[in-house]
This record gives sequence, C-alpha cells and structure tokens, in this order.
Amino acid sequence: MNGGAGCGYAPDWAQQLEAKFAAVGLDADITLAQSGTEMIATAEQALRDGAPIVVAGGGDGTINAVASVVVGSGTPFGVLPLGTLNHFAKDLNIPLELDAAIANVAQGVPHQVDVGEVNGRIFLNNSSLGLYPDIVRDREKQQRRLGRGKWLAFSWALLAALRRYPFLSVQLTLNDAVHARRTPFVFIGNNEYMMEGLNIGERERLDGGQLSLYVAQRPGRLGLLKLALHALFGKLSQAKDFDVLTATDLEVATHHRRLRVATDGEVTIMNTPLQYRIRKAALAVLVPAPALSGE
Repeated sequence: MNGGAGCGYAPDWAQQLEAKFAAVGLDADITLAQSGTEMIATAEQALRDGAPIVVAGGGDGTINAVASVVVGSGTPFGVLPLGTLNHFAKDLNIPLELDAAIANVAQGVPHQVDVGEVNGRIFLNNSSLGLYPDIVRDREKQQRRLGRGKWLAFSWALLAALRRYPFLSVQLTLNDAVHARRTPFVFIGNNEYMMEGLNIGERERLDGGQLSLYVAQRPGRLGLLKLALHALFGKLSQAKDFDVLTATDLEVATHHRRLRVATDGEVTIMNTPLQYRIRKAALAVLVPAPALSGE
C-alpha cells in the first residue's frame, strides 16, 4: 500500500485492512510503504517468498511500481484503487470502493493484459512526451517549493507550459514507415484509447496487443483549443493535422540526447531514441468474474 495515498490513514490502518481481507478469507501481509523503492522491494520479496497473490493499493503510479515487479511472473496481481483518477482499475471494471475491491482480490479471475514498455520501463496506461512531462515536472516543483495543492499547482503549470508552448521535433518509426513531426505532444497508449465524446481517455480492452500513437502536427495555441473542442463534441476523428496510428513497436528519435518521458504520470529522463513495444498478455490481473447469462 502507498502509505501516503488517499485515505488519511489512521494508526491502526494496517490492522483494519488485515481484518477486511480476513473477512473474505484471505491472510494478508500488509506493508504501508513510504516510497516507491520500498514498494518495489516489498513486491520483490513477496515473489521470492512465493506469495500466491501480490496486491497494490494506491494511485496509478503505485499500481505501476508494483506491477513492474509482478509483470512476466505469472503471479496474479490485485488492485486496490485508492488514487485520484484510477484509470487502470476503471478500464478493467475493478470496483473503486475499497471493500468491493478487496472482495475482488478474493473472488476475481485472472485476466491476462498487455503492458507497454519504453526503454525497459513499463506503463499500464500511457506514456507521453512534450507538454505533459513539462507540466508534471513544474507541478511537482510548485508543490515542493510553494506548498500548493496538486490541482492548483497543475493549473499554474499548465498555464506556464502554454505560455512557453515548447515544440518537439520527432521522427517516428513504425509499421515500416517514418513520420517526421513538429508537435507539442506525443501520446502512446497501452492499447487503443477512445478519443471521442464523453468516453475520451477510456479503453475498451487491454488485451488487443497494440500500442496506440496520438500526435498533433504543428498546432498553435488556437489549434490546441480546436483539438480540445473536437474531442469534447465527439468529433476528434474529424480534426485535421491529428494522427492516430497503431503498432506493436515504434521508435521515437529526436535531436535531444535525453528527454523527459511520462509513464503513468511519473516523469523519468531517458536516453534517446526511445524504443517502445507492447508486451502481450504479460500481466495476470484479478478482475470481476463475468456475469452468467443464465442461458
């Protein structure tokens, strides 16, 4: 569990959680981790000890950190969505309410899902370059230095990024073709995202074996606003100068030797070129069993 996530933990939080797991027939060994390093070390020890299930509790960053250890092991992975957005849990229909999520760990069925990977680092949801990593970096700086809340800091960081409006010149190699783009952002999803209307940002499936690539071509600030309006009114596919492509692997090259890259909301500096690939059916996630049709 992310010891800093969500719930404003009481001193006996771990004992309360143990009782909740015991109520659904599971004996849980709970660690309230204070850092990503501790989460990863705990998950690695759990695998060495032969734990039948490894569970992560927190936001998408926490889920990513623990999944990065469990991926490829064959051990079932449970998710307690305690973050703000919980994209991964929502896309797999994992309950967002804590007791129901714990029951899902006991009663759910393993479903093999794909994970994305860039330069050896996995992502469950998406990876991005350009505007978004800049915004995250600025937001974190404001939170540390000025003590601003997450959303206030994000808003100021977004305004600052739009004022600077940095462009990224990239060469995208996929499906035996090369695409040169000058763009404010590149977005790579683990499987395809719905980019229309009220469902924008959701995925219908995580086992399609494809990366999805979204890139805008040279829009100004007004162009970005138009893109947002197209998305809001469910007409993003009609937007000009907006590419949507799919591939099992791709390369992103740029004249920068190193680049800030966001993976599931966490920003890392990586050497270029960036090598992306899909790892098919690499993670066994516990999800609600399908309802019986009665037929």
